[in-house]
Amino acid sequence: MQRIYLDHNATTPPAAEALAEQAACQTEAFGNPSSLHWAGQDARLRLDRARQQVAALLGAQPEEIVFTSGATEADNLVLQGLAAAHPGGHIVTTAIEHQGVLATCRQLEARGIRVTRVRPGADGVVTPEAVVAALTADTFLVSVMLANNDTGVLQPVRPIAILARARGIAVHTDATQAVGKIPVDVRELGVDYLTLSAHKLRGPKGAGALFCRDGRAPIPQILGGGQESGHRAGTENLPALAGFGRACALAQATLAAEAVRVGDLRDRLEAGLHAHFPGVRRNGHPEQRLPNTLNVSFPGVAALPLVLNLDLLGIAVSAGSACSSGSTEPSHVLLAMGQSPEDARRGVRFSLGATTTAAEVDAALAALAQVLPRLQPRRAAPTVPPPP
Repeated sequence: MQRIYLDHNATTPPAAEALAEQAACQTEAFGNPSSLHWAGQDARLRLDRARQQVAALLGAQPEEIVFTSGATEADNLVLQGLAAAHPGGHIVTTAIEHQGVLATCRQLEARGIRVTRVRPGADGVVTPEAVVAALTADTFLVSVMLANNDTGVLQPVRPIAILARARGIAVHTDATQAVGKIPVDVRELGVDYLTLSAHKLRGPKGAGALFCRDGRAPIPQILGGGQESGHRAGTENLPALAGFGRACALAQATLAAEAVRVGDLRDRLEAGLHAHFPGVRRNGHPEQRLPNTLNVSFPGVAALPLVLNLDLLGIAVSAGSACSSGSTEPSHVLLAMGQSPEDARRGVRFSLGATTTAAEVDAALAALAQVLPRLQPRRAAPTVPPPP
């Protein structure tokens, strides 16, 4: 059976170059980057190179990059670290954030931090005006994701950052889904903090980073040694971080061409859906979105059985975020966009990537044609009146 992977927003198949870098560190650079001898210094050189590669992809300086185990840890470091410096303060975020932000905000509320969650419009876009309207005199942080993981919708982070920072408020963006798919420049965005994960851009799992403008990191949340300039204790996961750096260098070299290629494939998929499946609905803004992501709903069809039936045919897609796709709960993103719970259970996400081909897109369309008739509700046969 042919296996087709269309769930790149959950995780990406690692690039061969990133795997090779990771393997080399396992055998050739086993030293602790904090050690002063030759083995430690070899490891330190590789760690520094990885930091430079991540920084280059973001338009940042190496000293502005703090390595973490992933974006979720980086999100926690920003929110909890800044909240520790502003007890009783106020955070403005959105109702469509990843759980790395939303769950942390819930915990902070239990500790006395007030949180406002701004809802998007029906197109999935949070407006700068809505964010500004939520600001108060004690707001210390605005956290708005750059690209939504469920719908791919891009948020207006730059204008939000301009308005918030003019009021002396720090701005964070979770850019996990955007980095490696579209150009992301921290100077152009104007944010103070940005988080990302390696495994979303063809790097290994277990590696991520936090960009801190001018190296001003929040209060550390993991204590111990002085690693990461004192911002995040614990011996660095050098093999994963080296693979992360190599994946960033690869993304920087191929991003422009890949965005066009993958965008064309997404459009091919969307055109095929509309041509062959009447009533299909796209969830999210038609243009303000990632080139690789398509979230749609089929009338009368719940997402979970559709995902499972496609899996039986070797097609991997998602009912939403990989962190919650095994749940029968409706998508919190689609709910925030104003959809009913029933409609929010119908959203299916197709996310394409470096390994996706036109033949795979066409095969996915053929699989949908096979599966959907079995899942769509049957119409009752018309009642025929008895003869007179």
